[in-house]
Amino acid sequence: MPQIMVTGATDGIGLETARQLLATKAEVLVHGRSETRATSLSTALNEDRHGGRAIPVWGDLSRMSEVVALASQVRAAGPELNCLITNAGVYERTSALTVDGFERTMAINHLAHHLLTRLLLPLLQAAPHARIVVVSSGTHHSGRLDLTDFTQPKNWSAYGAYSNSKLANLLWTRALAKRLARTDITVNALHPGVIGTKLLRAGFGNGGGLPLSGARTSVYLALDPAVAKVSGRYFVDCRDTKPAQNAMDERAAESLWAESERLLKPFLAGEGLAA
Repeated sequence: MPQIMVTGATDGIGLETARQLLATKAEVLVHGRSETRATSLSTALNEDRHGGRAIPVWGDLSRMSEVVALASQVRAAGPELNCLITNAGVYERTSALTVDGFERTMAINHLAHHLLTRLLLPLLQAAPHARIVVVSSGTHHSGRLDLTDFTQPKNWSAYGAYSNSKLANLLWTRALAKRLARTDITVNALHPGVIGTKLLRAGFGNGGGLPLSGARTSVYLALDPAVAKVSGRYFVDCRDTKPAQNAMDERAAESLWAESERLLKPFLAGEGLAA
């Protein structure tokens, strides 16, 4: 039974992704912000008798200390991890810094997943042909990368912060794929489509498709044999797609990686893959 973790799995695309994975008889680590929510949802999912097993894990991704604690929970769940789906994301209406001093949207949508992935790499390396799936967005086309905005945001806007974080997802996928090139771990990013989720309503109003369709590409990248050896790519509707030009900037990808490592250094003591 493969073990797959989905961040932000308590509603929207993340919840539907967990459901579809459970239907394949996978063991799914269902992440929620709170223990109560993750536990109650996992109980409900397990009552559906889908053949898989839901295991609750929790942590507030805006607090890096809780991301560290979350990684410890995942390690306690088993010796290996077959797939990590970094699905959690927010669209914040107001500008704010986290307790760690990071711009909140970038902290949750990018930095928390950088830290979590780095902490879970040993589990991914222990599994044969592990995969990392990064949920980005088509809004990355509007993004720009200014590393000083991570801690000192200027000219902040809700859409700008969100699109910048989604560009960061794609650049980070590129940088991580380069670092994993000599391993059998793959990492790919995706745009789930315009889906009627809580995030969409917060940022763009009503509308959008069903979470059922939004989860399709995540599940495809997590399980399909056709992409078992594909890495560093961007997918839309389960198809390899060219992203925006600025998402393919190698220098920007390396700068993003280096700055993420610098900012998260206090939480990465003893971890490898820093370069």
